[in-house]
Amino acid sequence: MELFTNSYFALFLIILVGFIIGRIQVKGISLDVSAVIFVALVFGHFGVIIPVDFQYLGLVLFIFTIGIQAGPGFFGSFKKNGRELAILASLLILSSSIITYLVYYFAGIDKSLCIGLLTGALTSTPGLAAAIDTTGSPLASIGYGIGYPFGVIGVILFVSFLPRFLRVNVKEAEAQYKKEVSAGFPEILKKNFVVENENVVGKTIGELRIRYMTKAVVSRVMHGDVAITPSRETILHKGDIIKAVGTNEALSRVRLLIGPETETEIPLSTQYDVRSVLVTNKEVVNKTLGQLNILNTYNATITRIRRSGIDLSPSPSSKLQFGDKLIVACNKESVEQVNRIFGDDDRRLSDTDFLPIATGIILGILVGKLSLNFGSFSFSLGLTGGILLTALILGRTGKTGPVMWTMTGAANQLLRQFGLLFFLAAVGTSAGSSLVSTFSQYGIELFVYGILITLLPMIITTVVARYFLKMNLLTLLGTLTGSMTSTPGLAAIDGMTDTDAPSVAYATVYPIAMVLLIVFVQVLSLI
Repeated sequence: MELFTNSYFALFLIILVGFIIGRIQVKGISLDVSAVIFVALVFGHFGVIIPVDFQYLGLVLFIFTIGIQAGPGFFGSFKKNGRELAILASLLILSSSIITYLVYYFAGIDKSLCIGLLTGALTSTPGLAAAIDTTGSPLASIGYGIGYPFGVIGVILFVSFLPRFLRVNVKEAEAQYKKEVSAGFPEILKKNFVVENENVVGKTIGELRIRYMTKAVVSRVMHGDVAITPSRETILHKGDIIKAVGTNEALSRVRLLIGPETETEIPLSTQYDVRSVLVTNKEVVNKTLGQLNILNTYNATITRIRRSGIDLSPSPSSKLQFGDKLIVACNKESVEQVNRIFGDDDRRLSDTDFLPIATGIILGILVGKLSLNFGSFSFSLGLTGGILLTALILGRTGKTGPVMWTMTGAANQLLRQFGLLFFLAAVGTSAGSSLVSTFSQYGIELFVYGILITLLPMIITTVVARYFLKMNLLTLLGTLTGSMTSTPGLAAIDGMTDTDAPSVAYATVYPIAMVLLIVFVQVLSLI
């Protein structure tokens, strides 16, 4: 049919059919967006090929948006869980390499073919490049072609059905992950205290350095029947009631410093306002609250910062990020000035600036082309690794001068979905075109070995992660796909959860796995 020779028609038809099939549920299980690749395999088998340019365009957009989203949490996660994740990635690559060697040793399969089978089973193009360079044999490419189709499909199926096999509810895993993340950010509370400590009576809030001494924020003071927004010059009198906001530990220090807790409420003055304000002004992004000094300038107090669903206790050193929601207490006449400082324009959250996106991708491509040479061994991050590393750093940086590297959640999700659909459709038709011919040429034996190299390491890693390290399911899924260097695998779990747990884990282990696989390819060729 002539229409199928039109790449655009075929591409969007595959996406359309994939979405329809992906929404079909069988006993509560659906393929979701990963159905696109299975539809593409069928189209590819019948000769429909999506140009490779769509594959790389999709890959670039998908990986860049993953890195930008994961960047802020990646470095903290690496410090916290980096060792565990690195161990799991190393275990997976080591076990897959051992299985490959056993296939070579006991089955008598050509070594170059086995090494190519390993890189295909782990869907690693940098690994294939290293295999071709090391072995100098075309058999490495043939092995890659045999291992690659199930390397793509097997990882998708494994991570899609793993929650059901382990009998773990994804929503419960989400709640557990959020609880683990929140553990580093204790709940923010507000309590009222009576000024009774003689050592603070008659002194100003500035003299007492309450924020420094207790890590809590005094948002209101009531003297007699008059409630005010405090400033550094506000004098505390015996019997005054103050409202403090902070963690439970911080409020305990306030009790020791000021006096006992009270249930007496401080009524809102008609001149007083408490409201949430969005940070949408690029000029204040990456600046600290101390630098903005809104307390002295506008007699306004920030009592808490809400970021990515977590309440943070503010301090003078707290840096603002685009999209933060601030709870601000101030006099009504200062509200407009405070809003102007922070932006408070929710329409800005839907804006997308393509200048930093294009700049970031170009930088990533250039970083990926850098090559490190160690005698006969050379290493480069490649397209995927270069863009991922660059996006992680830019996402963590947030802003450079007037350029905002981060993007809103909605914009990130749209570009990511756009990219992965193109990527899955192109990868699927490419794999589908050679699936049957490769099978008929080499028979089932090599396919079985490729399946073993794909599945057994993931099973071993899952057992260690769940039953020895007690790892969260979502982090485990990201670790598996990152260790397998499987972008389609990550795409399959991307729609399972609203959290960034899989993306952060994937971004953490991907570079480790990529480097280790290249090293083991070199080692296997020398054995």
